Amino acid sequence: MKAKRSMLNLGFGLTSQVITIILGFFIPRLIMVNYGSEANGLIASIVQIISYFALLEAGVGAASLQALYKPVAKNDYNHINSILAATSSYYKKTGIYYFISVVLLAVIYPLVIHSEISKLSIMAIILFSGLGGAINYYYQGKFRVLLIAEGKSYIETSIVTIANILNNVVRIILLLQGVDIIAVQASFFALTVLQMIAFYIYSKRYYKWIDLGQKPDFEAIGQKNSVMVHEISYMIFRNTDVLILTIFTNLKVVSIYVMYNMIFTIVDNIVQTVNGSVKSALGQSYHEGKEAFVKFYDAYEVYFMGLIFSILTVVYILILPFMRLYTAGVNDVNYINFWLPVLFVVIKLLTNARTSSNNLITIAGHFRNTQFRSIMESAINLGASIICVLFFGIYGVLMGTIAALLYRSIDIVVYANRVLLERSPWVTFRRWLINVGVFVAIVFITTKIDLSMTSYTSLILWGVVLGLVILPIYYIAGSLMEREVFLYAWGYARRFRTKIKLKRSKVTASQT
Repeated sequence: MKAKRSMLNLGFGLTSQVITIILGFFIPRLIMVNYGSEANGLIASIVQIISYFALLEAGVGAASLQALYKPVAKNDYNHINSILAATSSYYKKTGIYYFISVVLLAVIYPLVIHSEISKLSIMAIILFSGLGGAINYYYQGKFRVLLIAEGKSYIETSIVTIANILNNVVRIILLLQGVDIIAVQASFFALTVLQMIAFYIYSKRYYKWIDLGQKPDFEAIGQKNSVMVHEISYMIFRNTDVLILTIFTNLKVVSIYVMYNMIFTIVDNIVQTVNGSVKSALGQSYHEGKEAFVKFYDAYEVYFMGLIFSILTVVYILILPFMRLYTAGVNDVNYINFWLPVLFVVIKLLTNARTSSNNLITIAGHFRNTQFRSIMESAINLGASIICVLFFGIYGVLMGTIAALLYRSIDIVVYANRVLLERSPWVTFRRWLINVGVFVAIVFITTKIDLSMTSYTSLILWGVVLGLVILPIYYIAGSLMEREVFLYAWGYARRFRTKIKLKRSKVTASQT
């Protein structure tokens, strides 16, 4: 069942990402062409700031998820309801703060930022960009946590994907018609509300056993404050750069950053989709026996890390040719920059290659034990980014993030291996070094080859070819260096295929 749900989560998640990527590519360009780079930077800046309001949830969501793994594995509905009751209470309380924060931002932001766009327009854009999220947070936050804990992320993905398709199609049509940018954001708000209604209908139909009237188990989510520290650190890495650039540079520089970050955010989303599809299985496996869990964990770390490196290798090779095509005709600022892809790739490798170790800390519930380390990471990131942006501009914020990541990524790997797995961290560091060596070798070879990418068609074709060649290279390298992991993964895959064949044969036999 766990394997099946993981596969469903992965399939639905990747399908969602492909659709979102295809539709999402149109919108930033249409905004830049029709309204200018300043409008693109403004909307990106607002979206990033609003994402900070998710910190109100920080702690309770992850703490509830960790607390739910065990009762979900045992089908203990009474305990699940007690945890959800506590979670719901917290979401409702902080949901009000979320709403107030959006309104305050709409009032204050236009007074602080210098822009040619009118203050009333900025205020309306903020309200339509943030209020939908506030409403969803208040009503549906706890239910989405339950879906993830049960390994049913594909349900959430399906609803969100449909909403995203409708949202992007409507926005593209409005942008092509040259409609006012306020109306474009208003359509986003309307479809976000429809998404909430879809979640409500599904929960009432398939989760009739949910009873939030039971006594809340606040002790189960008692580590929410410690989890909050970790969530704040994560939010800083995802959003602080745009905020710092907005304050210390200008919206055109923000637009440059956002365009490169758009590509790497897609990578993040794909990686998190894969990670999320397996995380619930890891969480439940952790409570079923250490020996089996360690084998499962090692296989996941080796091949997940190979996937990350392969995707980022392809993106690094393609990003500048893509940027030349994508920003053609946008002349108010130069978007072509050799060093930005280098810095972004370093950040994403350090962030995502540590995911398996970070998963282990989360699943084990070691939030309080590691919160000081997250505080240090945040302090280094903020301090270094602010100092460096004054001297190096857009490069400075990326350099500050790299400085913090070097500290924290090493620390996470050491903690996960020594404290939780009781082994040397060299096991994970060796896997990093192997993949870094493969990355450098592939990039060096591709620089010697003339890859002609002068159209979107050639770019896509080269992307497919490179992906089909590069992913197996990483997986072969990992398998050769980790023979026991390969044998375990191969055996697991064979058992999974056998179960599917048996199930199909039973279905066929029952039909005849």
